[in-house]
Amino acid sequence: MNISHFPLLTASLNGASAVLLLTAYAFIKARRVTAHAVTMISALVMSCAFLACYVTYHYLRVRQGIGITRFPPGAVRPVYLVILTSHTILAMVILPMVLITLWHAARRQWARHRRISVWTFPLWLYVSITGVVIYWMLYVLAPSLRH
Repeated sequence: MNISHFPLLTASLNGASAVLLLTAYAFIKARRVTAHAVTMISALVMSCAFLACYVTYHYLRVRQGIGITRFPPGAVRPVYLVILTSHTILAMVILPMVLITLWHAARRQWARHRRISVWTFPLWLYVSITGVVIYWMLYVLAPSLRH
């Protein structure tokens, strides 16, 4: 696999995670607990695969002496930076939240699981969706703004 394929791969993993999260939400609202659990574990696997690919991509870039990809100056850049900043901060926050939420589910502590999941779900969904938006802005929109 060429290093240039990683951004699309990571965006796809984020997108898959978002779809799985929404599906799991629909399952739990329909009281389909087993389907919810399987789908949430699948979302977790997608997010873990994303994280592994993201770290690998940036490790390989550093080894090759490639700097960060910058968004071009202009009117859209502040919007990009707000999305990127909120995504980055929440991505750091969401990891322990997901683990705590999963811990409570694994221990069948349903009241605690529900109490934290009402925060974990929307933040995890936001991080997954904004990951795709950031990819689109940086690798699809930005090149057209450079002309």
